Amino acid sequence: MTKLSVNINKIATLRNARGGNNPDLIQLAKDIQKFGAQGITIHPRPDERHIRYQDARDLTSVVYTEFNIEGNPLHNFIDLVLECKPTQVTLVPDAIGAITSSAGWDTKKNQSYLTEVITEFKRNGIRTSIFVDPVLEIIEGAKATGTDRIELYTEEFAHQYSLGNKNGINLYIQGAILANQLGLGINAGHDLSLENIKFFKENIPNLLEVSIGHALICEALYLGLDNVVNMYLQKLK
Repeated sequence: MTKLSVNINKIATLRNARGGNNPDLIQLAKDIQKFGAQGITIHPRPDERHIRYQDARDLTSVVYTEFNIEGNPLHNFIDLVLECKPTQVTLVPDAIGAITSSAGWDTKKNQSYLTEVITEFKRNGIRTSIFVDPVLEIIEGAKATGTDRIELYTEEFAHQYSLGNKNGINLYIQGAILANQLGLGINAGHDLSLENIKFFKENIPNLLEVSIGHALICEALYLGLDNVVNMYLQKLK
């Protein structure tokens, strides 16, 4: 079975919007695992607009499944990861002010830098993954860095699937076949949802893990609203 790691950034966004501690990020991380998720993902950004660095520290004693910290390996991020020692670190080339991830690494251009960072994380017993587009040369470049896994950036697949173009999976299949041949583990994430996840899973050989946040939280709101509205109505009778 492919593991589900739930990205809880959106829960932190909701908490931060009002101040205080509602919703309780730490309690929800516990509950998400209790509900069956096999991992928790966070993506702290330099401005801490959703996940805060202290959240990462607080979660280290709470996440008993797999803890995945994503982010651009700038100095403060590297220090945070080495302090928290999660199960996995996923390297994402986000610009400082990026709203969300928008591209994978150029593993050829950044090979020396990625190799240095990955070597340090692996020296500390942390599994490494690199966020990449489904481009064969890029996946070959990822292998050269010494990373354990790649995370396929799936936004384009999701977009094509929403248009009814199932052939949008083909580049991902080719990338996964190559990654398997190279001995790289395969993760995936970005815009995966209840609508497209089954098709993606069925077509990607040896898909180890998906990280899903925005879609999952939006779907949880829709699927839970009926219940909550009616609970309020019962209280108001």
